[in-house]
Amino acid sequence: MTLTDLLTAQLTDLFRIGLIIALVFTTTRNAAVTGKVIPLLAGVIFVAVIIPATMQTSSPDPLWRLAAVGIAANLIILAIVLAGMAALARLRR
Repeated sequence: MTLTDLLTAQLTDLFRIGLIIALVFTTTRNAAVTGKVIPLLAGVIFVAVIIPATMQTSSPDPLWRLAAVGIAANLIILAIVLAGMAALARLRR
């Protein structure tokens, strides 16, 4: 599987998108205690590693490649979710 195909598959994974959205809402809710940047980065890495490690796939790619592309995909999804939240906050004013 090429890296482009792998990235496209991970960007369209609804489970991954749901986990990143939940991560953003949880981080926003607990930001006063834990901060924002470190929990978001830790969550992005956690989701990128845990999904290929626990899901059974027929992909011949090694775990490190799946996790590396997963981190990139998660950062893209995270940027979209944070932009959406910023737009919603701006519309509420």
